[in-house]
Amino acid sequence: MAYYRRLGSVPRKRHTQHRTPEGGLYYEELMGEEGFFSDSSLLYHRDIPSAIVDARVWELPDQATTPNHPLLPRHLKLHGLFPGAEWKAADVVTGRRLVLGNADVRISYVVAGAPSALYRNALGDECVYVESGEAVVETVFGTLTVGPGDYVLLPRSTTHRWVPAGDGPLRAYCIEASSHVAPAKRYLSKYGQFLEHSPFCERDLRGPQEPLVVDGSDVEVLVKHRGAHGGPVGTRYTYPGHPFDVVGWDGCLYPYAFNIADFEPLTGRVHQPPPVHQVFEGAGFVVCNFVPRKVDYHPLSIPVPYYHSNVDSDEVMFYCGGNYEARRGSGIGQGSVSLHPGGHAHGPQPGAYERSIGVEFFDELAVMVDTFRPLELGEGGLAAEDPGYAWTWSGRGPEA
Repeated sequence: MAYYRRLGSVPRKRHTQHRTPEGGLYYEELMGEEGFFSDSSLLYHRDIPSAIVDARVWELPDQATTPNHPLLPRHLKLHGLFPGAEWKAADVVTGRRLVLGNADVRISYVVAGAPSALYRNALGDECVYVESGEAVVETVFGTLTVGPGDYVLLPRSTTHRWVPAGDGPLRAYCIEASSHVAPAKRYLSKYGQFLEHSPFCERDLRGPQEPLVVDGSDVEVLVKHRGAHGGPVGTRYTYPGHPFDVVGWDGCLYPYAFNIADFEPLTGRVHQPPPVHQVFEGAGFVVCNFVPRKVDYHPLSIPVPYYHSNVDSDEVMFYCGGNYEARRGSGIGQGSVSLHPGGHAHGPQPGAYERSIGVEFFDELAVMVDTFRPLELGEGGLAAEDPGYAWTWSGRGPEA
């Protein structure tokens, strides 16, 4: 983000002495992207941020993936992954179940009721969509209070933890990049300001409001990072003090939240293509959302999507609210994911084309990830699959 923020106590000039009330020095840390040729922030610590007293292996949850072969459109029912009261003991970090993934992005789902350990993802940025429930996200930059419909953007290597709030479960759809995640470039000026045609702007972004300083000793942090072959592995660090020791920071790199209700949909007389729904992008993928909106108003329009072949992408749709008109009759509902891979034309279910004529408003909520490399199924995706979905357009499947 090129949107500058400053919180807490920072010196007037960067890289100069910043004294504690007792006369000692705070420790300055430059956290920057792309070899310090992109966005960065300066953080001022009470303790040396490099100091660790132990390092052990952290065994990650199952990260194996299975190719989508034979090539099929798939329906995954994520709400079935956490039956009964299992969620009460799960946390947003270690409780994730991998649904889909490739070398550029991994998509997981979790239902949680317990606070997570301190955690940072050194593989890439995280974009976590809160389907339901509330939480406080504590970070080295400060806290974010989040709830239903919030995207939570966490820059690579940001130390943080998730603390669920309220009595009900916290449901989170976790998009983990192998790169950085940012608003679509076409929404930004050459200096990074949101342009007038953007469906959201700086006023819609919620960053931390004040520093978070916590005392502690021998504090454990889970670190997800690159392994020998580029895949994810984990390490448990132990720090002599608490990593939340930043008394002030400033810059353009920090966590923030954006609520899907603040996305202003772009509509037209005829059906608009998926790029008008884009929110964020990363290397090898984009994130879009479909929100309640007035639909096509040409007198001969067909409001549901035309059948389409996105020849360069796999399309993943997470259905998180309302009634998605084009999928009626397919078994898809709240908490479903559809995977429509490149090489397979997809579109409305039988009957939806005619039913949509004359409709003026769609009350739907969905988060879409389009990837430019094929996706494979994780253990959570395999466990959640509806095996009959591929045949719902024809009405019959292969003979037994």
